[in-house]
Amino acid sequence: MRKKRAPKRYIQPDPKFNDVDVAKFVNRLMWEGKKSVAYKIFYGALDLVHERTKEDPLEVWRKAVLNVSPSVEVKSRRIGGANFQIPVEVRPERKQALAMKWLIQYSRERNGKSMADKLASEIIAASKGEGAAFKKKEDTHRMAEANKAFAHFKF
Repeated sequence: MRKKRAPKRYIQPDPKFNDVDVAKFVNRLMWEGKKSVAYKIFYGALDLVHERTKEDPLEVWRKAVLNVSPSVEVKSRRIGGANFQIPVEVRPERKQALAMKWLIQYSRERNGKSMADKLASEIIAASKGEGAAFKKKEDTHRMAEANKAFAHFKF
């Protein structure tokens, strides 16, 4: 290795729930440095989740992130002139990062009124094990399962 590993950055917890994971999610949701707008969207989405499910919105969100987190993924590896998709275990931090990324990505692609509305719908769907983000996880697992034969090429 030429250079040392980048230092781990620690994020300040969010003001309402005092939770670091919420702050990470909001940072990923944010566009053009508009954090207050991102917080408004997220808290608005949680309010909508509470209205629709009558449950603790933070717990529903946590369950959604957990349901969307993949345990295996495929990485490309070139061996002898051919590219193989090799299934690899996912590190816990990356699991969470991918889950958040997919939740936001697929809520943006939904058709709804506001971003808060779309995010709330995706969170509720993911917590029930439905929705596009959950489907993405299932597809990732299916790909890994299909390429199990190449697991011995591990990195």
